Amino acid sequence: MTTPLVTVQDLAALLPDQPLLLDCRFDLDDLEQGRQEYLVSHIPGAHYLHLNDDLSGEIIAGQTGRHPLPELTTFAARMSALGLTPDRPVVAYDDKGGGIAARAWWLLKAIGHQQVAVLDGGFPFWVIAGQATAAGQEEAQAAPAYPIALDASMCTRDRAQVDALRQDPDYVLIDSRSAERYRGENETIDPVAGCIEGAINLPWPENLDGRTFKSPAELRERFAALKEKPQQNVFYCGSGVTACHNVLAYYYAFDEMPALYPGSWSDYLLGLK
Repeated sequence: MTTPLVTVQDLAALLPDQPLLLDCRFDLDDLEQGRQEYLVSHIPGAHYLHLNDDLSGEIIAGQTGRHPLPELTTFAARMSALGLTPDRPVVAYDDKGGGIAARAWWLLKAIGHQQVAVLDGGFPFWVIAGQATAAGQEEAQAAPAYPIALDASMCTRDRAQVDALRQDPDYVLIDSRSAERYRGENETIDPVAGCIEGAINLPWPENLDGRTFKSPAELRERFAALKEKPQQNVFYCGSGVTACHNVLAYYYAFDEMPALYPGSWSDYLLGLK
């Protein structure tokens, strides 16, 4: 795969090659809804990844945000248990336009896996296209320990770095949440409303034209006001999950990886106390 996004037709054609399929459906209001929906119906051969259990690390009160990154060795071990090998293509999907699947995509890129993409349109488009589905738990065939090769382009920033960069004109912080949350008008998740001072707002759903990604040309126009060098652009959201959607869209547009503040607003707040 040479693109971070694949269509339903692309994935259907890829299935004979037995890609590793990752179902990342998740709902913040019902933490087990995604898993239950997976058990009822999923793309044949797909394995379920839970945002809290598989795509996030341990929450440490007073030290981390709501969805800290997992240890990459832990994540790689989970992928090996599902059968990941360096040459096996991976496709992640969800039912939220890639808002959760992008986190899996980012983590796989972080451990050095290159053949990974997100299903554009996700599971809803798979069903609409009349493709086959399966039910129940899929059996995994474990692979040897994945040989992690950290990708130097996967730049992350921590709280202290972000606090310094927000005052540096050579960098820009991009808040990926809705405009209402960015402006502090409607905060339903974190204890304090608002945004990191100096950040601009590019809500992640605006990467989509309906449920599928806009074209690279449209996305380049969307990101045109950002800094020239990718790692001068630092994306964050509420807890570091949907910011990955903006990172994915940027990568799709420019074939370069911007920076991510994984802790995001829920982590930044800890430094304000």
